[in-house]
Amino acid sequence: MAYLNPAAAAARRARQTAAVADAGAATSVAAAGATPTKAEYDALRTDYLALRTKVNALLAAMRTSGQLAP
Repeated sequence: MAYLNPAAAAARRARQTAAVADAGAATSVAAAGATPTKAEYDALRTDYLALRTKVNALLAAMRTSGQLAP
């Protein structure tokens, strides 16, 4: 079993994940009324897409460093 190999474990511990910048501040705000406006929806969607990109960058960095399986 590869995960029981001490040499492989030491090699994984020696590698570090590349730095990924922190996610930016949220730009969306709470909806003013019962139904969000298009602008409120668009701001929330923009925040979601930025976080999705950040999570994907973190996962890619972890795969590159060997912390996650490809």
